[in-house]
Amino acid sequence: MEKRKNLAVVCLTAAFLLGFLGWSLLKPDDTVSQSERRKLAQKPELTAASVLNGTFMTDFESYTLDQFPLRDGFRRLKAAVLLDMLREKDNNDIYLTEGYAAKLEYPLNEASVQHAAERFQYIYETYLAGTEVKIYEAVIPDKGAFLARQNGYPSLDYSAFSALLQKNMPYAEAIDLMPVLSLNSYYRTDLHWRQEAIVPVASQLAEAMGVKLSEKYDTVTADTPFYGVYCGQSALPLAPDTLRYLTSETLLGCTVCDYETDSTGPVYDLLALEGEAPYSVFLSGSKSLLTITNPSADTDRGLVIFRDSFASSLAPLLTSAYAKITLVDIRYVQPERLGRWLTFDSQDVLFLYSVSVLNHSETLK
Repeated sequence: MEKRKNLAVVCLTAAFLLGFLGWSLLKPDDTVSQSERRKLAQKPELTAASVLNGTFMTDFESYTLDQFPLRDGFRRLKAAVLLDMLREKDNNDIYLTEGYAAKLEYPLNEASVQHAAERFQYIYETYLAGTEVKIYEAVIPDKGAFLARQNGYPSLDYSAFSALLQKNMPYAEAIDLMPVLSLNSYYRTDLHWRQEAIVPVASQLAEAMGVKLSEKYDTVTADTPFYGVYCGQSALPLAPDTLRYLTSETLLGCTVCDYETDSTGPVYDLLALEGEAPYSVFLSGSKSLLTITNPSADTDRGLVIFRDSFASSLAPLLTSAYAKITLVDIRYVQPERLGRWLTFDSQDVLFLYSVSVLNHSETLK
C-alpha cells in the first residue's frame, strides 16, 4: 500500500513537471509583462561562445523564469503565501501598510549619491559655470519617508541624504521639500506623487527661486482606474487609485516640444489614460528632452529642470511663472550632447531628483 502511494506521488509529480515542460515548449513567448510593465526575456541564441563564457545558461535561466506558464498566477500565490501565511513583511521589497504600497529604500548608498553629484558637477562645469544662471537643487523623498519607520520598516535618514547631496553640490541652493509633503501627497499603488496634492511643492520651489505663481486650477478626474507600478511588482490584487490632473487657461495655451520626435503637442497626453502607463498623461511620460512654451507669459524668464519622472507632473504647475521650461532627463540623453540643443545664459536651473533615482544613480548617463 505504501509503495503504491509513493508511486502515485512520483507519477503525479512527473506528470505535473512534464505537463508544464510541454506547455512551456508549445506556448508562444510573451514579449512584455503587463502587470510588471517590463519586457520579458527572450530565448537566447545558442552559440559556442555563449556556452563557453556562461552567458547562455544565465540568459536561458532568465528566459525560462520569464516565460513560465501561469507566471502571474504563481506570482500572486507566492505573494499571498509570504504575506498572509508566513507573515513576511514584504514581497519583492514591496510592503503594504496604512492602505499604501511602498518599496523598501534602504540603506543610503553614498557611492550612488556621489556618482549622481559627479554627473551634475559635469553639467555645472561644462554648461553653467561662468554664466548668469541661478542654480537650485531639491530632493524628492519617497513615500517611505512618511510610512516606513513608523510601521517598523527600515528607513533612510532623509536629512543625512539631502545633506550628502548638498555637500557635493556647493554651487546650488538647496530647497527643502519635506515640510510641504505628506503621505497623502503620493498615490497608494504607485511611487509617484499626486499632481493635485503637490501645489504646495510648486509654491515652495517658486518662492525659493524668486518667482510668483498666479494660477487657479480646475481638477479633472480620469474615467479609467489607475493601477500603479506596485500593483504588478507586489503581485497582489490592490485596489486602484484615482488619477486626477490640474488644468487652467495658461496650461491649455501651452505647447510642448518633444526633441525626440521633433513634434509639438499639449501638456497632457490624454490618450495615455487608456494605455498601460496612465501616469504618462503628464508630458507624455519618460522623455529625454522637452520644452514647455507659455505664450501668455508676462516675462521672458526661463527655467531648466534636470529631472526624473516626478517632474512630469510638477513642471506644468510652474508654467505661469516662466515663458519657457526645459526638462532634461539624463537617464536618456548623455550630458555631453546637451550643447547641441541648449544654451545657458540667465535661466533658473533646478536639479530635481527623487531619492529612488539618486540612491540608484547607475541609471544616470
